Amino acid sequence: MSKASILWVDDEIDLLKPHTIFLQSKDYEISTVNNGNDAIDLVTNNLYDIVFLDENMPGMSGIETLRHIKSIRPQMPIVMITKSEEEFIMDEAIGSQINDYLIKPVNPMQILMAIKKITEQKRLVSEKTTLNYQSHFMELGDLINSKLDAKGWIDVHKKLVYWDLELLKNGTEGMEQLLHDQKNEAENRFARFVKDNYVDWISAPNSSTPTHSATMFRNKIMPVLQQGRTLLLVIDNFRFDQWEVLEPLLTPYYNVTNEDIYYSILPTSTQFARNALFAGLMPSEIQKLMPNLWVNENEDESKNAHEDELLRKQLTRLGANCSLYFDKIHNLDKSQRLTDCVNKIMQNDLSVIVVNFVDMLSHARTEMNMIKELVSDEKAYRSITCSWFEHSTLFDLLKLLADKNINIVITTDHGTTQVSNPIKVVGDKEVSLNLRYKHGKQLTYNPREVFEIKNPQSVCLPRLNVSSSYIFAFGNNFFAYPNNYNHYVSYYRNTFQHGGISMDEMLIPVITLAGK
Repeated sequence: MSKASILWVDDEIDLLKPHTIFLQSKDYEISTVNNGNDAIDLVTNNLYDIVFLDENMPGMSGIETLRHIKSIRPQMPIVMITKSEEEFIMDEAIGSQINDYLIKPVNPMQILMAIKKITEQKRLVSEKTTLNYQSHFMELGDLINSKLDAKGWIDVHKKLVYWDLELLKNGTEGMEQLLHDQKNEAENRFARFVKDNYVDWISAPNSSTPTHSATMFRNKIMPVLQQGRTLLLVIDNFRFDQWEVLEPLLTPYYNVTNEDIYYSILPTSTQFARNALFAGLMPSEIQKLMPNLWVNENEDESKNAHEDELLRKQLTRLGANCSLYFDKIHNLDKSQRLTDCVNKIMQNDLSVIVVNFVDMLSHARTEMNMIKELVSDEKAYRSITCSWFEHSTLFDLLKLLADKNINIVITTDHGTTQVSNPIKVVGDKEVSLNLRYKHGKQLTYNPREVFEIKNPQSVCLPRLNVSSSYIFAFGNNFFAYPNNYNHYVSYYRNTFQHGGISMDEMLIPVITLAGK
């Protein structure tokens, strides 16, 4: 059985007999013609894995033949071969969507390499990716099981995201489960690390305390703002792996000047993490210093309606004498007007835009069957996020700003994780509803399955009453009530949630871009 079928089009095809014999010896099936018209006839009636096409032929030129072939078979791979090194000919061929370009005289090994690159690249890359991951598997495992600090866990998270994307992209077989098991091991170790260190980070910060929600603006945004006009984009529920799939879309327009990760506070939810980000204060500090700007969980109103005011007060405390434009995009109507705000962005020192699409997507994933099918796993979640961004007015806005000499910072307040394992919890009717954390009194649970904070003041969290405490789920766990347990579990299993402890929820991107 031949490896691939090849059509070779060259007005001097008889002189290339040694090349065709060489390829036939490698089990390739070769068809040859010496003019463009015959090539078009063959392509019309046959499928070829690759076409070698001479650029300089009498009569119908190679470029003309290329256009006809592409109109008939748009996906058929074509390699242009030419004697000319004129740049305009290369540009013309590349613009007509060739797959490779060779300069005469060519030798058989050049031809063989071009064939392999086109017809066998996916298999060869897949095999190489598998071998690379296997060679790094033990090294990464040793790193996960070592005594890591906060920066070390950021490094682990980046490596796991890298291999997750590489293995999925290159269609490797058998490695996904191995990586899945390694990620689960890492999540368990990370949860233990957070449980051992989180209280000290908040109650007694020192040089080893990582940048977190309440210190992020001061540590990460202020240095950028001091360099010039800045746009801060806060995309709710945005994860580092999602950034990695969006980055290639932005590469033609921006250079990444800094790719960093910071820690979300607990709970990793909007009410706590985003308010802390904009206030530069922990939740209980906001409640104490600005009680009119803090809304408790049991109160029936928006929990993050005062972000603009919180940010302005933080800027004042930091001594930042700058003009501010603040906006939130949380529905289709506002998103369609997003590109209209370019002038406002250019008239202010700091502009902040909060974008809620990814958050809405994760909630829709829970509530709508159609979205559940579309976003069935991590790969699909990334894919639909990428598709949204590519066709969004947010992307249009960023393209408009690329040549405006403005710093762009893309970040979030927390990530999200896919949950699958229910753990039982019991509480009274005042207990918070979030699936990844619970806040209330008289909570009953298995202490080995949660991270418990019995004294919320120790981590600067507000409490509804003197006996209330917090518990946090970790890994892929989610809280379920014993009553109507099976229905509840079935409804929420494999949904994307936030509020608890996982690398995807807590280790979140802060990316700085500069226009090219």
